[in-house]
Amino acid sequence: MENLFVFLCGVGLLVLILLQGSSATLSPSGVNYEVVALMAIKSDINDPHNVLDNWDMTSVDPCSWRMVTCSDGSVSALGLPSKSLSGTLSSGIGNLTNLQSLLMQNNAISGSIPASVGKLEKLQTLDLSSNKLHGEIPSSFGDLGNLNYLRLNNNSLGGTIPESLSRVGGLTLVDLSFNNFSGSLPKLSARTFKINGNPLLCAENSIINCSVIYPEPVSLQPDDKTESGKKDHRHIAIALGTSIGSTFLIIIIIGSLVWWRYRHNQQIFFDVNDQYDPDVCLGHMRSYAFKELRTATNHFSSKNILGSGGFGIVYKGCLNDGTMIAVKRLKEYNTLGGEKQFQTEVELISLALHRNLLRLLGFCTTENERLLVYPYMANGSVASRLRDHARGTPVLDWSRRKRIALGTARGLFYLHEHCDPRIIHRDVKAANILLDEDFEAVVGDFGLAKLLDHRESHVTTAVRGTVGHIAPEYLSTGQSSDKTDVFGFGILLLELITGQKALDFGGAANQKVVMLDWVKKLRQEGKLELIIDKDLKKNYDKIELEEIVQVALLCTQFNPSNRPKMSEVLRMLEGDGLAEKWEASQRDETPRYRNSETPKIYENPERYSDFIEESSLVVEAMELSGPR
Repeated sequence: MENLFVFLCGVGLLVLILLQGSSATLSPSGVNYEVVALMAIKSDINDPHNVLDNWDMTSVDPCSWRMVTCSDGSVSALGLPSKSLSGTLSSGIGNLTNLQSLLMQNNAISGSIPASVGKLEKLQTLDLSSNKLHGEIPSSFGDLGNLNYLRLNNNSLGGTIPESLSRVGGLTLVDLSFNNFSGSLPKLSARTFKINGNPLLCAENSIINCSVIYPEPVSLQPDDKTESGKKDHRHIAIALGTSIGSTFLIIIIIGSLVWWRYRHNQQIFFDVNDQYDPDVCLGHMRSYAFKELRTATNHFSSKNILGSGGFGIVYKGCLNDGTMIAVKRLKEYNTLGGEKQFQTEVELISLALHRNLLRLLGFCTTENERLLVYPYMANGSVASRLRDHARGTPVLDWSRRKRIALGTARGLFYLHEHCDPRIIHRDVKAANILLDEDFEAVVGDFGLAKLLDHRESHVTTAVRGTVGHIAPEYLSTGQSSDKTDVFGFGILLLELITGQKALDFGGAANQKVVMLDWVKKLRQEGKLELIIDKDLKKNYDKIELEEIVQVALLCTQFNPSNRPKMSEVLRMLEGDGLAEKWEASQRDETPRYRNSETPKIYENPERYSDFIEESSLVVEAMELSGPR
């Protein structure tokens, strides 16, 4: 009997070990193998700043853990850049079968890259650059069929670059620079392929020119070194003459096109995608044919308009397979010479993958059109839910408003501190926060200001935003920063509390009512109950109301250096550190800004309406998007 018990225990242990290696999607009830995989990663990593301290083996849901992003209940992104991490990367990462983005750059991770990474069939972005990795790139990387961006630069990796990578057809960027690779190069489909800084590949007598970035598969055919010097000079002369002749030909062609466009002032509706396969993909994004989007929106019918704003009009659409989409048709977009840059910007914006950011499904480009395709948000915008009750939509209750605030804060925190390059939204407001079918907050239009600014200089001269939401320093100087978004988020909190617009006109006198000034006044008078949205009918927590108002006022301080970062805002909304921040702000409130070096815009920090009335830039302020 004792031997039978020992045998059964051994069998049970073996089954448990086998189950731990299985996919999270095959987990039996009660066991979350994504938790097991993440804890394996944590155990192999040295975490000096305890950024993973809330990763808990007893948890059944890792979606609330720091640095973890989920989609449809599964881990879709793991973002741990620049966290001073060391140790090794666990092979358990291969069990995160729904992972789309892995960012661990700028750490001190050592050891080799586990071959199990090749099991992540949905992986689109892999960035392990600037670590201390060694060994070879696993040949299993050839199984990453959805991989788009691969960065392994600035490590100590060696050996040959696996030929299997040539099987990955959707690569946009591969950066293997500053390693110790040797041997021959595979023919990759990547638009950009960086290999400089590899001494064994880029030796002085090497046939590979490592000083360039290859825009297409690299040709490794060596020159015939037995040719005479005279023949070499002749080839150089022929090449030089051909190059000069081609340049003049191109100039003539461009001049002819410019002349033709000048004479032919009626726009021709030419669909670029008609020349190519409409199912072509850039990474995980699809390039849609214009005809397909025109059909999906019933020829951009006015009945399908969800909203409009400074960037264009948004239409509801339905694809042939029944997928509901939202199509943003950008207006007044100058496409001359901008197609490649537009696509590059779109690709960069699409890398921002987070549950609280609106996902970009794809785009469409024609000679005269730029269109962006997003998932359809069933519950519209927060603005429409707060202020449009004509359609009989249910009122947002207090708990949902708190969830919206937290979700928006998480999305902005990701944009500010986890994106590379970091993104400033510049128009945070209730109209740009969308609600999915579960009323989860989704930040929309977060990349459009950046997307369209490449036509201008790198210095912003015109204020972009919506009056009432624009930070004072941005309104007065045209200079934006992450603290500009923090100010907008503070106004959004007040929108959620009051249900009102940030700037309204009241009464027959057509008098401007600035919500921020109004809330400050009522708070000083101890009448906060007067600001609460009447639709809530006193179904709210008074203590939580006071706390959220305090967070909003901290975010909307006139001096941007006094405002908290979005990471601090998120912690305060979660109940950590608000009392200390508020007490410090009250101590520093007076006296304020009396020395001659203080910028003029901070001299009178009492009324936000003063900035709206006095700023010479406000007339240029535009609404970037608007309600859906």
